[in-house]
Amino acid sequence: QVRLVESGGGLVQAGGSLRLSCVASGMYFKIESMGWHRQAPGKQRELVAELANEGVPQYADSVKGRFTISRDNAKNTVYLEMSSLKPEDTAVYYCSAQYSIFAEDVGDYRPGAKWGQGTLVNVSS
Repeated sequence: QVRLVESGGGLVQAGGSLRLSCVASGMYFKIESMGWHRQAPGKQRELVAELANEGVPQYADSVKGRFTISRDNAKNTVYLEMSSLKPEDTAVYYCSAQYSIFAEDVGDYRPGAKWGQGTLVNVSS
C-alpha cells in the first residue's frame, strides 16, 4: 500500500503565502503523477495542480500565476507553493498520487491511486 502524508496548511492573511508538502511512502511502487486538489465548504473537490513524470505542470485557471507545483522524485514528494492567497482559496487541500505498485500475485506492476488525508488552508480577509 502507498500512503500519502500532507503538511503545511494553516491560517494566513490574504496576500500571504504557504507551502504544502506531501510525501508518498510504501514498498515497491513507482510514482506516475502527483497533484493537489481542494474542496471548499459546500463545493465539489476540484483539481488545483498536477505534475506527471516528464510532464508539464497543469493548473486550474483560478491559481495560474499564483501557485507552483514541484516534485522531488528522489523523496517521492510533491510541493505546492501558494502565493498571493485569496479568501476564496480557503479549502481542505488533498494530495493525490497515481502510481504503479508491484503485485506479488501476478509478478508485475499494476496501477493504483491514493488520496492524502487533507490539510486545511484558511485565508482570512
